[in-house]
Amino acid sequence: MGNTKLKESRPSKESTPYSKFKEIDGSHPLKKNVPEAVVEYQVRTRHGGQVAFFNFDLAREIGLIPENHPDEFTKELKEEILNTFSIVIINEYDMMNNFNYPKEEIKPNTYMATRYLQLQHPCKKGTTSGDGRSIWNGQISKGGKTWDVSSCGTGATKLSPACNINKKFYQTGDPTVSYGCGYSEKDEGLSSLFFSEVLAKNGLVTERVLGIIEYAKGLSINIRVHDNLLRPSHMFNHLKQNNLPTLKRVVDYYIDRQIKNKVWKHAPTEPKSLYDYFLNQVVETFAEMSANFEDQYIFCWLDWDGDNILMDGGIIDYGSVRQFGLYHHEYRYDDVQRWSTSIKEQKQKARYIVQTFAQIVDYIKNEKKKSIEDFKNHHSMASFDKRFNDYKNRNILTKIGFTPKYAEFLLENCKKDVEDFRSDFTYFEMAKSVKGIQKVPDGINWNAIYCMRDILRELPQMLLSRGINAPLVSSEFVDIIKSSYATKADLKKSIRRDMKIRSYQKNYVKLLNKVAMKFKIAPEKVLLDVSMRSSVINKYDRVTGDSITTIVQKIMNQKPKLSAEDINTTLKEFTAYQNLNPDKDRKPSNFESEKEQSRLVKGMLQIVREYRDGI
Repeated sequence: MGNTKLKESRPSKESTPYSKFKEIDGSHPLKKNVPEAVVEYQVRTRHGGQVAFFNFDLAREIGLIPENHPDEFTKELKEEILNTFSIVIINEYDMMNNFNYPKEEIKPNTYMATRYLQLQHPCKKGTTSGDGRSIWNGQISKGGKTWDVSSCGTGATKLSPACNINKKFYQTGDPTVSYGCGYSEKDEGLSSLFFSEVLAKNGLVTERVLGIIEYAKGLSINIRVHDNLLRPSHMFNHLKQNNLPTLKRVVDYYIDRQIKNKVWKHAPTEPKSLYDYFLNQVVETFAEMSANFEDQYIFCWLDWDGDNILMDGGIIDYGSVRQFGLYHHEYRYDDVQRWSTSIKEQKQKARYIVQTFAQIVDYIKNEKKKSIEDFKNHHSMASFDKRFNDYKNRNILTKIGFTPKYAEFLLENCKKDVEDFRSDFTYFEMAKSVKGIQKVPDGINWNAIYCMRDILRELPQMLLSRGINAPLVSSEFVDIIKSSYATKADLKKSIRRDMKIRSYQKNYVKLLNKVAMKFKIAPEKVLLDVSMRSSVINKYDRVTGDSITTIVQKIMNQKPKLSAEDINTTLKEFTAYQNLNPDKDRKPSNFESEKEQSRLVKGMLQIVREYRDGI
């Protein structure tokens, strides 16, 4: 049915700049390739929606609108967005109660909710869990690359926790349940939008928000895009159910997709070698992802079910995602029935996910399932540990401000020196307040007390001023790194801390001198390069989860209400200022502008400063 519809729409492609919207009609190869992995629903038009946001840049990137389309709405564009995405499923409750809807409002194709493992469900094998309030709208392709498109807030499916805990189907919009009602809210969409665009701007893999359709009472449909929306949990459920045929087809689908999208450019063709290659890619992805999360203070709540992350390490579902200002490694999210993992535990969760994939590959290759315990010492575990450490070393050199060329030299020739400095850095990063565990609005935390971005930014500038061999005294060093969480008791003089301060600076200068000697340049020149790059990488006002939440409330409370165009302009200005990549063009925020959006962004950046140390 999907292919027929696509063919029928082709004659109109030349007649309108919005013909590509017609491709997003519920069609998706996963329905045909792995029917057991999906629940199909008919959908109908949902009335009363308004376009609250549309990501013009992303729409151009995926080919949904022409390259030369301005960041402006036409009447036709708004109509296409609403016609394509303002939909709600006809669910089990509707059918049991014989609800009749006008035939002209029912879309011809079915749309799918996908099945995957979720730890919050009663069944720990994934037989009843998956997309509880989302459907996949379909796919769109451009230049040989394909993206998945999904929407959150499109109705209550039978895969939600509420449906299976309470053993009943829910009417979409039922006020007696929250998540189980099938709806989402505008503030959720805006939080995901601002957070994901900032992280994407800084090179992290993430799903992105294509659009937000707003309804009465703050409800919304939040439209999301990524080049492959499969999660580990899309495979783990079939593993837990010992369903080898379905598991193999899901894995094969993912592999084929990565090859066709040219993400994997050197994949072998022989089947068994291809599965080994797949496992190696999983090792590399999850080692890099977990190291990056740890070093950029990103809390994603990784767990054994592989639900809160994409297969390519991309961030998904921003409801519990945080970026901390400090290394708040004791923070735990309170999900009512359980506490989340902490940020430092994410490495072990990522490692266990890799172990599970070692089990999966062995199961597929040998057609016999072994215990997960049999893979504790699998070679992929040692490979994960090595690559995790490699990425940690690379990340600390990047944070210092070394160019890729300098970092590569140090990684290959001065590994011990890099790890000596990293050990000193970690000592300060891990320091916690004497106050102990404290309650926070959404969980608990034991406050970190030092802001290491500040010393990375300020130390090279001070050494340039006073001389590379004139280290800071302890009181100067502490005065730079102390955060708003540090109490007088936390900052009390310590012999061990003084030793670490001296060691930190000695090892820092040693790395500078090694680069200077190798490339036959003055240490001061290396320090100048480091200083300039570090001032960008370790920007004073970097977003945190708390700041995003507060910014979204500020946007929601704006009077008069911001239009979709206003939000797009504000987003661009804000993310441009939050670009921390020293190798890419950065446009400073236009603080002198008289436009309302620029004044709004000034206020948003002030919020970022106020919450810079938080969660």
